[in-house]
Amino acid sequence: MPDLWLGDRQLGDRASKSRDREVSLAVVRPRHLIVICGATATGKSGLAMQLAQRLSTVIFSADSRQVYREFDIGTAKPSLADRQQVPHYLIDICDPTELLTLADYQQQAQILLSQLSAATATPALLVGGTGLYIKSIVRGLQIPRVAPQPELRSQLTELGQAFCHRLLQSVDPIAAEKIHPNDQVRTLRALEVFYVSGQPISQQQGEQPPAYPILQIGLEAEPEKLLQRIEQRTTQMIADGFVAEVETLCHKYGTDLPLFSTLGYQEIKQYLAGEFSLGEATENIVLHTRQFAKQQRTWFHADPTIDWFDADAPDLVDRVWQQIQQFLSANADFRPAQGLNC
Repeated sequence: MPDLWLGDRQLGDRASKSRDREVSLAVVRPRHLIVICGATATGKSGLAMQLAQRLSTVIFSADSRQVYREFDIGTAKPSLADRQQVPHYLIDICDPTELLTLADYQQQAQILLSQLSAATATPALLVGGTGLYIKSIVRGLQIPRVAPQPELRSQLTELGQAFCHRLLQSVDPIAAEKIHPNDQVRTLRALEVFYVSGQPISQQQGEQPPAYPILQIGLEAEPEKLLQRIEQRTTQMIADGFVAEVETLCHKYGTDLPLFSTLGYQEIKQYLAGEFSLGEATENIVLHTRQFAKQQRTWFHADPTIDWFDADAPDLVDRVWQQIQQFLSANADFRPAQGLNC
């Protein structure tokens, strides 16, 4: 399997830190991209492992928490054994105290996809449940290169959401029309981009879809079966030492780290603080994971280009493999052109 590099650092299970992100994009487009997406606990990683072995390729993660080092059990990272068997990228690429923006992720993913194409003719696998990560690659989102500005956001927040949305209407009416008056997050982001760059966010956004062929495979499960999957995975996480992981990370980074407000880590942090019993914390993880899975399902089903498969079908791998073979056969004549649109 080819070695991939970002800047002057070779990437494997541990990738470069944030300073390596400022790297010019390679000028080779990927040949084919196969996406495995869907709600949490639908078996995306397991399917991807089997497909990667059949295709003799690598796996690129599309998970917004697996990018952070040390947050392992609660993010359901692939095991070290799996990563030794099939190279995984875009996992463990920044420290928990760093912020990886969507633009950062997109840039790193595009660089690595280009390098894979330059090294081998095999298709790339992009696997995960973070819809925006996948969309940034599949749709070629044009993302304003403006880093979060905590101080500016704090000042704007003090003005109140109603005032901020009226302010947005005056500086970027196009964005204001698309953003609900009660959507504080998007309102603040739009104002932030305007004040930092001097240009409306509506003029900096858009899509430039890549030229290479893309196949999107979605996994879904019936609600009751998905619940069983979530319960089993949560129980396994606890058995694997999830509580000890959270306790260690809390001592190392403090309990105010933003990652401790994410699914699983927040509930175990509350257990450690004496707010719940371990059983109650586990039940809350299951409940909140079900709610999150429903949101993911809604997101992905809005994309009509995704081919859906039953995650519990006994012949799942063979059916998906047949779809991939048809996709590769239909696009056998495609050859990557030179350019930056990757």
